[in-house]
Amino acid sequence: MFEGDRGIRLGTSSWSAKDWRGVFYPEKTASIDFIRHYSTVYDTVEIDATFYHMPRESTVLGWRDRTPEGFVFAAKVPRVITHEKVLEDASGEMNLFIETMALLGDRLGPLLLQFPYFNRNAFESQEPFMKRLDGFLATLPEGFRYVVEVRNANWVGRRLNEICRSHRVALAWVDQAWMPDPQQWAMRCEGPSTDFAYFRFLGDRKRIEKITTSWDSQVIDRSDRLREWAPILRDARSMGVDVYGFFNNHYAGHAPATIETFREIWGE
Repeated sequence: MFEGDRGIRLGTSSWSAKDWRGVFYPEKTASIDFIRHYSTVYDTVEIDATFYHMPRESTVLGWRDRTPEGFVFAAKVPRVITHEKVLEDASGEMNLFIETMALLGDRLGPLLLQFPYFNRNAFESQEPFMKRLDGFLATLPEGFRYVVEVRNANWVGRRLNEICRSHRVALAWVDQAWMPDPQQWAMRCEGPSTDFAYFRFLGDRKRIEKITTSWDSQVIDRSDRLREWAPILRDARSMGVDVYGFFNNHYAGHAPATIETFREIWGE
C-alpha cells in the first residue's frame, strides 16, 4: 500500500513468472515460495491461474498460509463460466468457485469476471449480453466483491454502468491496446460503480512479444501513459472508495518495475 493511505493497493497480475528470479525473487527461491516473498513486498495480487481451472482447496489454503494478515488476493473467475458457458447454466460452477476461494478468509478480495471480445456471431448487439449479465449478477451470493471486465470497447457506457451500479459490482477500467484511453474511461463511466475501483494495466501482448518474451525488465517506457492514469486513480480515491491496481508483464515488460514507476509518478 501507499504509506499513509490504506485504501490503495497495487499488485501484479500473477506472481509465477520464473523470469523474476534474480530480479524480483532471490535467485534460488523455489516456485512454491514465490508468493511468500511477493507478499513481503506488495499487499495484493491478482490470481491468473484460477482463470484456467478451478483451484483445489489445498491450493487455496496454501496461498492463505503463505501470506501475512492484511494481504489480499483478487482472482479471475474460471473461463468455463465467462468464455465457454458465457454465464448460461453456470451458477453451479460459480458457487463452487466462490466457496473454494472463501477458504482464503479475510485474504479474499475481488473476484473478476473477465469476458472475451464478442463478435456478432456471439451477440448481435450489446443488449443480449447485458440482459444475460444483469440476470447472472442478480444471482451472486452477497458478502463478496465482484468485478466485470468487457473487451468490447463500444460496450463501455451508460447501460453497462447502470447494471454494475444496480448490483454493486465494480467495472474494471482496463488499459489495453483497443480499449478506451484513460480520459475516455472517465467520461464514459463517471466514477466508480460501487465502493471500490478496479484498474488493470494490460498493454499490448502482440506488440511487446515482438520485442521480448522474457519478463525480467521493462522494455517499453509507459511513464506518459501512467501519468494520465494517476489522477484518475486519485479521483477514485478522493471519492472514498478502495482502489485496486494490477499490472501485467505485457504492459511494459516487468510488472514489479512498472509498479515502482507508477509509485514514483504518484509521488510527483
